[in-house]
Amino acid sequence: MIDTVEIVVQAGNGGDGFLSFRREKFVARGGPEGGDGGAGGSVYLIATSNENTLQHLMYKRRYKAGHGTAGKRSNKHGRNGSDVEIRVPVGTVISQAGGFPQPDSSIDMAEVGMRVLIARGGDGGRGNARFVSSTNQEPLLREAGERGDVRQLALEVKVLADVGVIGAPNAGKSSFVAKVTSARPKIAAYPFTTLEPVLGVVENRRSTFVIAEIPGLIGGAHRGVGLGHAFLRHAARTLIFLHLLDGNGVDPIEDFKQVNQELKLYSPELADRPQLVVINKIDLPEVRARIPEFTEELKDLGVDLLAMAAATGEGIQGVLDKVSGVIAPMGG
Repeated sequence: MIDTVEIVVQAGNGGDGFLSFRREKFVARGGPEGGDGGAGGSVYLIATSNENTLQHLMYKRRYKAGHGTAGKRSNKHGRNGSDVEIRVPVGTVISQAGGFPQPDSSIDMAEVGMRVLIARGGDGGRGNARFVSSTNQEPLLREAGERGDVRQLALEVKVLADVGVIGAPNAGKSSFVAKVTSARPKIAAYPFTTLEPVLGVVENRRSTFVIAEIPGLIGGAHRGVGLGHAFLRHAARTLIFLHLLDGNGVDPIEDFKQVNQELKLYSPELADRPQLVVINKIDLPEVRARIPEFTEELKDLGVDLLAMAAATGEGIQGVLDKVSGVIAPMGG
């Protein structure tokens, strides 16, 4: 998944104003008639649900709007330059980069259809007809067109979802997402099968919510180790976490602690986000036998434990009902 890219956007320059005087056979002093230049085109970013990544921007990094044309005689204005619209996924965050003045804050393209002006076209220059006054009936003045804005922008996509499915590598996140949505993530019995977030829509009884499978997390993720920074950027855009534990792993409780430690080191706010903790793979007898043990250990940490088997579907309905109940008051 291409989730960061830098582009350069250049708005069009305004056209120059025109210097002209009306000259007709029977009109000795016809007066100024120079028209205004056209405005330069502007550059806009539009949030769309038709794009999921920034892949389409990788092969074209510079975008130029059209220049306005110069004014003409007979008070005719120049044509305006054409605008450029760049479509980006919902959830794209825009900031300035590389050598240009930094804005006070970034822009979050959080809603479908959101349209943001990111480079304004220059105004057209005024023709001499605009400079007539009581003391100057034949002005020899005209204006050059204004230059359009140039911006170097950093774009970053962050997943927008109600529920972020997190956990150590190989905890069964992909199997769970595939079971409860129409999304079809790659599934295999080795860590890091999922290398990018996977979105899916869950329809549970009377509620509907979006879940995002977030790539597996290892120690040092807050420093970018493994898939760390990508994981944490996307995790920041969810309402709650559904934290899956690999019941057949070496130490599921230690995995739980490590994932939460990475969240805390990256952002204390993430560590405080609501979590539902689920032990997975209870279809295996050795895992089912340890449910009381896992429940007690997590209870000591102030955490309630749910249990399910993503492979067979056992317990999944209870997990979905619990998720629906938690996110409903949050507007999810």
